[in-house]
Amino acid sequence: MKAKPSAIRSFSAIGAIVAWFAVILQLYLIIVNRTVSIPETLLRFFTFFTILSNILVAISFTVLVLKPAFENDSFFSRAGVLSAVTVYIAIVGAVYQLVLRPLWDPQGLQKVVDELLHSFTPVYFILFWLLYVPKLTLQWQHIFSWLLFPLCYLIIILLRGAMAGYYPYPFVNVAELGYGQVFLNCGMVLIAFVFFSILLISAGKLSKKTSG
Repeated sequence: MKAKPSAIRSFSAIGAIVAWFAVILQLYLIIVNRTVSIPETLLRFFTFFTILSNILVAISFTVLVLKPAFENDSFFSRAGVLSAVTVYIAIVGAVYQLVLRPLWDPQGLQKVVDELLHSFTPVYFILFWLLYVPKLTLQWQHIFSWLLFPLCYLIIILLRGAMAGYYPYPFVNVAELGYGQVFLNCGMVLIAFVFFSILLISAGKLSKKTSG
């Protein structure tokens, strides 16, 4: 059954408000608690995959609030694009819960924003995908295009890390781990990207069979 535009708009409005609030609040906190210059702080802010993925979620929801229909004339309302964003934000949640959560104990507003960025938004967007995103057009070849963003991201943060000595996550810190271990860690994350991609496309194939 096709979802009503009003339902998509309402669900997306909540997601957009929460996602933008979390991103903006994190920006505020990182500036207030900065240990380097503001330009460098802003650069570091946008080297976090968490931030980039949450921004993609916020943009996607905002587009669907303005135009609550999955049409090809709007990039961020395409099923393939929304599914890619679902993979990215799912990885954000999974990596944080399994790898990063034990490494630090945020307090106060930082704890609130951490839970929004790494827990609420991933779960909420996955739920949105399950409930509303059309899945019949998803194809196996989509996996290759979905991997371009994380691969480009990895190249950029490794190049910047080599030049500036800053790495946004401990498992990509070449200075401490060396390239061998970092590439091994990234290979494991890549497997997770492929796994989630296969999971989503398989769900699409299954829904196609059941609807047919």
